[in-house]
Amino acid sequence: MKRFQYYKVAACTPHVSIGDPCANARSILETLQKMPADIQCAVFPELSLSGYTCQDLFYEKILLDSCKEQLLFLASNLPKNKVVIIGLPLVVDTKLYNCAAVLFDHKILGIYAKTYIPMYNEYYEKRWFSSSKELKEGTTVQIGDQIVPVSGNILFKDQTTGACIGVEICEDLWVTIPVSSRQALQGANILCNCSASNEIIAKETYRRNLVVHHSAQCYGAYIYASAGPYESSSDLVFGGHDIIAENGTLLAERTMNENADFIVSEIDLDHLEQDRIHFKTSREETVDKALIIFFQSKPYPNIELTRSINAYPFVPQNLEKRLERCQTILHIQARGLATRLKKIHSQNVVIGISGGLDSTLALLVCHEAFKINSYDPHGIHAITMPGFGTTKRTKTNSHTLMELLNVSSEEISILDAVNQHFADISHDPDIHDITYENSQARERTQILMDLSNKYNGLVVGTGDLSELALGWCTYNGDHMSMYAVNASVPKTLVRYIVESFAILAKEQGNHKLHDVLIDICDTPVSPELLPPDAKGKIQQKTEEVLGSYDLHDFFLYHMLRFHEEPEKIYELCKLAFPDISKETILQALRTFYSRFFAQQFKRNCMPDGVKVGSICFSPRGDWRMPSDGSRNLWLDQIEKIRD
Repeated sequence: MKRFQYYKVAACTPHVSIGDPCANARSILETLQKMPADIQCAVFPELSLSGYTCQDLFYEKILLDSCKEQLLFLASNLPKNKVVIIGLPLVVDTKLYNCAAVLFDHKILGIYAKTYIPMYNEYYEKRWFSSSKELKEGTTVQIGDQIVPVSGNILFKDQTTGACIGVEICEDLWVTIPVSSRQALQGANILCNCSASNEIIAKETYRRNLVVHHSAQCYGAYIYASAGPYESSSDLVFGGHDIIAENGTLLAERTMNENADFIVSEIDLDHLEQDRIHFKTSREETVDKALIIFFQSKPYPNIELTRSINAYPFVPQNLEKRLERCQTILHIQARGLATRLKKIHSQNVVIGISGGLDSTLALLVCHEAFKINSYDPHGIHAITMPGFGTTKRTKTNSHTLMELLNVSSEEISILDAVNQHFADISHDPDIHDITYENSQARERTQILMDLSNKYNGLVVGTGDLSELALGWCTYNGDHMSMYAVNASVPKTLVRYIVESFAILAKEQGNHKLHDVLIDICDTPVSPELLPPDAKGKIQQKTEEVLGSYDLHDFFLYHMLRFHEEPEKIYELCKLAFPDISKETILQALRTFYSRFFAQQFKRNCMPDGVKVGSICFSPRGDWRMPSDGSRNLWLDQIEKIRD
């Protein structure tokens, strides 16, 4: 696929011969030769050119001179167009530093010197090494015929890709304010750690959590390359724990039990840039200005992604995590409604029940909110309002659900009222157009609003995030309520929350509730505004009109979370849904953007509703957009893809 702004990186743990820079240089080259040709940045462990566990051999001039010689050898022999970061000991102005050299296109671009030198427990680096704090500003070192800057505050910026590389060494990450935090504040988006972290019980988990969390704090990528089992085992074992993380997500990992010499993944620089633009407080602190070394790589036109593209970004794929996520979301929804009811001193809600997914979830939320407040569930006034498209299946499920939850239930047919309305506006009821459909939706809303006055309660809205994105709701009909509990829950997740409640019901022995909830999950998504077919089954299926909600939720996530362009979303979607034709994806993408722009006026006046995830359309918080914005730029790009 087209490369977009993906930056391919590797974390490496090569074979190390302690005190043999010549053998280690060959090992580094061999590791690089095994990698994909389009790797752009490869990170090697701390002191990988000498071995981390040399101890007092670090005093030996022959070893230190050999490290410099082999660094030059590597610079001359490394593959071109790759940044390679290598750890080595280096003498600068009669002091020895633990360093990481940054190499590119046969040059040593610069050298980072470790800042925080540990001297506790099994670490006693201060016996040999000085801190970069002891370097004078503007310090350089001559290696061969190259004059190379050495600093504890240095960045490397690729003017072609936009990658800005910061390097730190092991302990620099484990302190209160890591070196990489200061680097991120100055623009570094690729943070690299050359490490030698030994293995003890539970340290692997701690290290992983530290790296992943730190990448999120910095809104950056973090490549962690650690020393492996080839180091001395006199007192310690090194596991070669390599990690690649991006903004809080673990992309790739090598643990102690794996034999690979490296791991590879792609960093989405576009994602990182968008988040830094959006979350501006992440860059508000000021720090000492870094020395920035500029270089220019040659672009790689295409890329084969190794990172996973989740087809269902809103839905955890692991069953245990999914159940936990769904229960958490349901509780957040219920807590929001419970708080609202307490603040307005009401113990009544009114909700329309269709037998579909959204109204089922909303009813479950109401039920949980009443439990939180210790309210009588009969204060939940659940109204089913059969119309021209209501089927026996959904009507039966509505009544069963209301009965099992022990709420107040009513059935109010809208047929006579809507037919009278058709007569009033001179509409032929045999013409099944948008007027035919929306008249029913608005009649139902009128009933709910009037009943809310009667019962002195809130009308609880049932519409979800996906419907808001596509405008698949009737303005001043189901679009309107007094509190919209599903407003930030996408359609693909609604189904799983209802399913999770069904599983919980079964575990508690309530098999009837489980069965009706599962049947609701299996019912085709439909507003049921058009008459059923000859067999009494749902004829109007939303996804046959709009396209798959699986696709629309994928588009929604990538557009709203990362503001990606249609072309990139299309390419990612092909990878996520390999069994769906390109034409189907393109058609759904065009529908998504067309409706998204055209339906903003509905989102601009949506009711209050609790936010549960990273994406929400509330005009009071997350999304502000003019109702008359032009969609041409986005649709034109889709047409270019089609051509």
